Amino acid sequence: MTNIRDIARLSGYSVSTVSRVINRQNYVSEATRTAIQKVVDELDYVPNAVARDLSRGRTQNVGVVLPHSDHPYFTQLVHGIMRAAFEANYHVVLLPSKYDAALELQYLEDLRQKAYDALIFTSHGLPLTELNHYRRYGSIVVCENPQRCPIPAAYAERQATYEAAFNHLKQRGANHIGILASRDVAISATTQAMVQAYQTVFGQPLAAAAIFTGVATPADGDRAGQYFLTQIPTVDAVLTNGDDIAVGMLRAYRRAGVKPPYLIGQEHQLAGEALNLPTIDHHFEEVGARAFKLAITGQTQNVAIPSEFLLPK
Repeated sequence: MTNIRDIARLSGYSVSTVSRVINRQNYVSEATRTAIQKVVDELDYVPNAVARDLSRGRTQNVGVVLPHSDHPYFTQLVHGIMRAAFEANYHVVLLPSKYDAALELQYLEDLRQKAYDALIFTSHGLPLTELNHYRRYGSIVVCENPQRCPIPAAYAERQATYEAAFNHLKQRGANHIGILASRDVAISATTQAMVQAYQTVFGQPLAAAAIFTGVATPADGDRAGQYFLTQIPTVDAVLTNGDDIAVGMLRAYRRAGVKPPYLIGQEHQLAGEALNLPTIDHHFEEVGARAFKLAITGQTQNVAIPSEFLLPK
């Protein structure tokens, strides 16, 4: 296999001069550059990208750990990350995890071995303390409020808008409220924020039966609708975790011929806008872009992006 020393020998120039030509650096005359390039072309030489990345100490790759792409939270985050990466001339590597701690640990070990310049965890199965431990090997950013953990983060500030949503329901006279969430309250910061907001507004804890989890798609919203229809038929309002998901829940009620509860969506999607659903816009594309900036600059800070509770016009 041809290497840089072969080109130096055949061209009559030093290895360092050949290296400057191959890497398109300055301080080489045009005649020298032409002579070396002629040998490069004749040998059909292509630089080893891995070796080049190692020599310059960076890969221009940022790994994005993604449990799944079923929910708009993840797709909007990725859109923001991709936009910022394109502008900064970086590559984005999507790393599916399914919340598998062993798999996430392997991605952290890849960072340790310099496979990526940084990792962005859109969500995670490992504890934040474990992620923070690996920051000694490279930049790591999370997309949630890390609370007391000193790990860089970009996230949507949710609490105020969740409270605004529940205050809206309270003003409407809702008495039996349900919540749809992706993961259980014991492991999800988002579910915890919704439950805490309910308690703040209504002054009492939300019954566990009123929290329907495992919801990420419109089909899951349909399942949630069936659950409330049969298990808690008195529910009169539901804070869903997505506009499309709210539409799935609405479908279940319409199929049953029952008036649906008052629904609030999230993520400001087109379906919700078409149906005049109140919604919460967490500006996740902006969150993703800010997370990327933190990742490539190595800044140690938390960036909170305000959310908006939007009522139909």
